[in-house]
Amino acid sequence: MVRTRRIWVTAAAVLALVGGVSGTAAHARPAPAAAESGGKLPPGWRIDDGRSAPQLVWRSGRQVPMGDARVEFRSDGRLLGVPKPERDGHTFRLGLEGTRAGDLTDLQVWSGGRRLDTRSAATEAPASAARPPAPLPAGPVDPGKPGRYRTTTGEYHLKSARLPGFSVPVEMSAVVVAPTGASGPRPLALFLHGRHATCYAPHGDDGQASGAWPCPAGTLPIPSHRGYLRDQRLLASQGYVTVSISANGINGQDWQAEDGGAQARSSLIRLHLAHWADWARNPRLAPRIVREAPRADLSRVLLIGHSRGGEGVNRAALDSLYPPPADQDGYHGKVRWHISGTVLIGPTVFGQNPVPDVPSLTVLPGCDGDVSDLQGEVYVDGTRAVGAGKALHSAVYVIGANHNFFNTEWTPGQAQAPAEDDFYDDPDQRDPVCSKGTATRLTADQQHRAGSTYIAAAARLFVAGDDKVRPLLDGSGRRAPSADPARVLSHAVGANRGAGFLPDGKVKVTGGRLCAAADPDPAVACLGEGTVGGSPHFAQWETARETGRNAVALRWTAAGAATRVQVARPVSLRGADALALRVFVPPNTEGTRLDAAVTDTHGRTATLGRVRVDGLPGSERTASYWARELRVPLTAARRAGVDLRSVKSLELTPRSASGQAWLMDAWGWRPGTPAVRAAALPRVDVGRLTVDEGDSGVRTYHVPVRVSGRGNGQVRMYVVDPATGTAKDRLVTVRPGGHAVDVPVEVRGNTRYGADLSYDVLVKAVHGAVVGSYRGGLTVHDDDPAPTVTVTPLADKVTEGSALKWRISLSEAADTDIGTLFVPVRPDGGAPELSTKDVDPHWLADASGAEPDPERPLSSVDGLYLWLDVPAGQTSLDVTVPTVEDRTGEPAESVSFRQTADDGEPLPGGLALNGTVLDAS
Repeated sequence: MVRTRRIWVTAAAVLALVGGVSGTAAHARPAPAAAESGGKLPPGWRIDDGRSAPQLVWRSGRQVPMGDARVEFRSDGRLLGVPKPERDGHTFRLGLEGTRAGDLTDLQVWSGGRRLDTRSAATEAPASAARPPAPLPAGPVDPGKPGRYRTTTGEYHLKSARLPGFSVPVEMSAVVVAPTGASGPRPLALFLHGRHATCYAPHGDDGQASGAWPCPAGTLPIPSHRGYLRDQRLLASQGYVTVSISANGINGQDWQAEDGGAQARSSLIRLHLAHWADWARNPRLAPRIVREAPRADLSRVLLIGHSRGGEGVNRAALDSLYPPPADQDGYHGKVRWHISGTVLIGPTVFGQNPVPDVPSLTVLPGCDGDVSDLQGEVYVDGTRAVGAGKALHSAVYVIGANHNFFNTEWTPGQAQAPAEDDFYDDPDQRDPVCSKGTATRLTADQQHRAGSTYIAAAARLFVAGDDKVRPLLDGSGRRAPSADPARVLSHAVGANRGAGFLPDGKVKVTGGRLCAAADPDPAVACLGEGTVGGSPHFAQWETARETGRNAVALRWTAAGAATRVQVARPVSLRGADALALRVFVPPNTEGTRLDAAVTDTHGRTATLGRVRVDGLPGSERTASYWARELRVPLTAARRAGVDLRSVKSLELTPRSASGQAWLMDAWGWRPGTPAVRAAALPRVDVGRLTVDEGDSGVRTYHVPVRVSGRGNGQVRMYVVDPATGTAKDRLVTVRPGGHAVDVPVEVRGNTRYGADLSYDVLVKAVHGAVVGSYRGGLTVHDDDPAPTVTVTPLADKVTEGSALKWRISLSEAADTDIGTLFVPVRPDGGAPELSTKDVDPHWLADASGAEPDPERPLSSVDGLYLWLDVPAGQTSLDVTVPTVEDRTGEPAESVSFRQTADDGEPLPGGLALNGTVLDAS
């Protein structure tokens, strides 16, 4: 491990340090050079000399649409950071504070669980087309049928709102669809769209959409909030007042928010709800469309969010129950509403901290090309054992649905602005599940109809309290005919599920293995090397390894090899009708059969029954390792005298000849939807503190962690080692006013230039607590001036076959590597220029990846640059450019390398490496 910063900063659970950072255009820069094979960056990558630090730049060969999943740079499997997108849609930049040359290995670009900087190798033969599963039996009610009310539509536009951390105000605009002729106050359904391009040129080509805000002259805002009008009309016909709010101002600025804009979206939602509460009390103050609508009943509110909008409505539900820190929030009034439930459509969940005691429905699109890891499954899995456990948390998997087509303004042929199918369809390598025209892929209208139906199902269950719709959502295996021909599968946790077998707790597994949802070791991970496709259950968070997020993996080569899961504390299944298991098998497999048995603490065992589980249609580009809910009655256990008050183990015995399966959990289940009451829980928010290093002395700082609310609970805290990117974690009991959440950072100042250093702290809820701002930390700013850099020629006029040579010198040594970027330019005065055949071919290949042929001037070579790196503690570096003797009579030739500015172009008046090569003949 190379330590490039020596101010001796230490923190609990952090072992080593790393450098990087700021200077001015006339001074040196920290120096991360490529550490790939031969010192070269992979194709598409480069390093630019940024304003305050070097920038790692990746340019995509095709446009990367502005979407909801974060684009992430990774090196050797660890997260480097979230880059800033350029307006061209191709270029992404990440400041390299704290990263040095040897750290940039195996560079990759990821977004939503899929890799962007490479394409899958074409297979010799196309995979066989997938088949959709048989349709489920119809449920007792069909929520997709329009109701009895006519509807009216209108808009309102209020004064823009200023939100913390955003320099430009955010619009307060919305479209309202309401029933006409409905008596009495009506429940309110609020929609929030996701992250999409914000502006477009109405008379331009399809590439003229951007994420700018406010929209530049000649462009118009993209009306993403009008993309749910079909859903709104269906709900309004059933008696709901609906409003869909615009969030372009957040989308255009959320790249700079540490949480991806979740808190800002929550603030925007609650600002709108506050106006609706005002209007319900005094309708004369309301906009015209609101006055024409029935009065909204703010005690019955359903929030619907798409993509990052899903994470926003989850945070709004959390903030409505457990107020956020005032300095992070854009709403400071009273909570005058009640969130009855949320619907999350293809959502992001960067924090992985769902609100536990508000019912939720998460829609997982099987062909999502944006949030393609289907991380929204965490809104189900992540609530287990956190809150009271009475809220139903359901996930529905919509086979063949993509990310965008739930919003008509993101759908080609229906949108005002440029739009596309987010599941990129490679004509040379068609996907057997998600390419257009396959048996499993839905059309835009089919997908939107299914989405509308299940939004209405959630409204009917969470707001209206109609338990007859529950079998569509809770894993009971029923369908809504209005969603046909879509195949929609469901599973759930919470509601009337009692105690169960949860692999995240203290369990002992025999005959199988307890596997980790996220671990870089293939022997430990649930899905190891060679897995084709992914699992929503194992979507990666910010750390490569997580503690306490597990499943049980079964693999067998003969029928009858049982796997036993034994819990540390006996489980009570008393009062349950059945044992509900969530199990998945590899995609495209059929007929896996398992016998389920339970054993009590007295040793009495009963086989409950046999279940069959089939895999979902899947490919290498889908997240199809998704659990089906399987239920076995407890009748046999009662008949056998098993004490269901004290069950100690669960056995799964394969009856198929060979196969694999994964058990996510098992619960005592009975029908019904109990009343939900949010528990009084402590809330944890992590902030970020930036301090100067200072010139002397030792100072101890503390990462700002706030605990509010009531009661006590447990969270897991991760402290990230800034040198390696790995994290150490500990389980912490938190309570308001307590001091258990403490990360001290000791800083010893000096007067030598070094690097800024960030200690990142991440927090997840475990039991009896909620988390708002999940990431923060301490940034130590080095406040010493950067050394100046000078160039001294050592051999700047040589005969061909010799090496040009210069010395890069620093005015004083630094505590971090110092470097600056040089690019070749045409020599002054039009002098003949050194060409690719005048320099050593190995040097040329190492510096640029280029070949000598065809012969061309060095200033015309794509990707040729010199990143000159003076190691920490040293004051000089010699630079050579080896030339070759070509035995061809020619005039003297020159070469010039110039220091670059922030944009990668030569810096006027900057440093230069000038040389002349004389003919040897």
